[in-house]
Amino acid sequence: MDLYYPHIIDKFCAFESSKPNQLFLSEPVKGVYREFTWEKAGSELRRMAAVLKGMGLGKNDKVALLSKNCAHWIMADLAITMAGCIAVPLYPNITPDALREIIIHSESKAIFIGKLDNPEELRKGVPAGLTEISFPFYPNAGCLNWDTLIADQPGIEGIPDLDSHALASIVYTSGTTGQPKGVMHTLHAVAFAVDAFLKSFPGIENETFFSYLPLCHVAERMLVECGAIFTGSTIYFVESMDTFARNLAHTRPTIFLAVPRIWEKLQEGILKKIPRKTLDRLLAIPLISSLIKGFLKKKLGLNRCKYVFTGASPINPALLIWYNRLGLPIQEAYGMTENVALSHVNRKGNTRFGTVGQPYLNVTVRLAKDNEVQVKSDASMLGYYKEPGLTAEVFEDGFLRTGDEGAIDSDGFLTITGRIKDQFKTSKGKYIMPARIEGALLQSGLLAQVCVVGSGMTSAMALATLSESSQEQGRQVLGEEMENLLLRVNKSLENHEQVSKLILLPDEWTIVNGLLTPTLKIKRKMVDEAFGAQYESWSHVTGRVIFV
Repeated sequence: MDLYYPHIIDKFCAFESSKPNQLFLSEPVKGVYREFTWEKAGSELRRMAAVLKGMGLGKNDKVALLSKNCAHWIMADLAITMAGCIAVPLYPNITPDALREIIIHSESKAIFIGKLDNPEELRKGVPAGLTEISFPFYPNAGCLNWDTLIADQPGIEGIPDLDSHALASIVYTSGTTGQPKGVMHTLHAVAFAVDAFLKSFPGIENETFFSYLPLCHVAERMLVECGAIFTGSTIYFVESMDTFARNLAHTRPTIFLAVPRIWEKLQEGILKKIPRKTLDRLLAIPLISSLIKGFLKKKLGLNRCKYVFTGASPINPALLIWYNRLGLPIQEAYGMTENVALSHVNRKGNTRFGTVGQPYLNVTVRLAKDNEVQVKSDASMLGYYKEPGLTAEVFEDGFLRTGDEGAIDSDGFLTITGRIKDQFKTSKGKYIMPARIEGALLQSGLLAQVCVVGSGMTSAMALATLSESSQEQGRQVLGEEMENLLLRVNKSLENHEQVSKLILLPDEWTIVNGLLTPTLKIKRKMVDEAFGAQYESWSHVTGRVIFV
């Protein structure tokens, strides 16, 4: 018989009872923080759960959730679960067509419409007749209003009797390639994962979390939402990316998660004010060093952090070493939507830069014959919704096939060496794994983003955008630096892997221009679509460094 792990509703109810007046959620709305204690949030979400049940929704009924991060995102998610329904969280920058497709595929019977940049446009994707409920601070004409619905509604009382092993949420993957798939998870899988995480990072309780990465993404939902609810902690939200620095400084979180691109941006901001050589010199002076570290951490709003994490995509080890010198040791973690982000992690005091750490407790890992990383634990998904064929393909002897190629050292530290599907073959019949080459090019700090391409071509090319410090240099000096970088990197590669051209593109790759996923991973397929028509002509240009 499986061990019983108290699930998210069990934990919420326990803290609602034991610390009713403690702050649970704090959200800036037009610069003013709106606050919800555990008791106040409980009152709202219990009444909303009763509203959903009053609409005839319950077991096996799906309810979608479309909003940027905010207090009512968390309350809606808990209300959906408390009502016995199945939550379907969606990315707030989804297109109307993709929204319609997922609502129809998931058979959602209602949708919460919250904080969005373009609600009118997005709502064109909501099928006619679907119940729409808007959040209090972000009302939408034509939607039922949260406050109005709960005004005279008695709430669900006590701790609901929920089946931990029943389907509780369908999480649609953002995907760097292909169509989104609906990953099915249970309350048990989530509770098992949080328990394993907390055992790896002892002493996490009454923390302060900062929520800004999409809550519909499994890493943010697990670390921030579940992390706070399972430890009786407080969540502060970002109002917008324009107020990010101000909101972060106000929050001063004790637990903080950022994806690699955010860590790069924060580094660029520091180096813009203190040049790298000056900073290196100051950090070498013991007394000055401690003052500089304290000043920079405070400036970032990270001076109270107990634990700092990175995940979702590979991070340059040089960046981890740089932050470590600042007194900010970053723990790199590894997981996927299909196992609620529970696979490997670097623990504090037991970290190896360049690896994603060792397995969590009760996670079994093995390498298949092609060095594919495969993992098995109670955190694994039930499968892909309505996709038995795809589900069968992704499991092998009970192990989840990650699609990542890896290597495991004698101490169990895992290094991800590339994505098996990203591998491509040149016209010479040789296979190239782009991740290793991209990592080598990024180590210099001259480039911000890199994507190595070359399927069917005679050799690989690297498409890249410049780091902020590089953008300030003259083209001649920069050209020479890029030539030297290519020379250095190519020396470390096999002949067939060597990069023939470095294409420097003028515009940053972003979510808005479709080249990054919502967690800021590069969409290789979209890069090929955007620039593929020019690959052939670039390959014939004289010189190895091309400024576009």
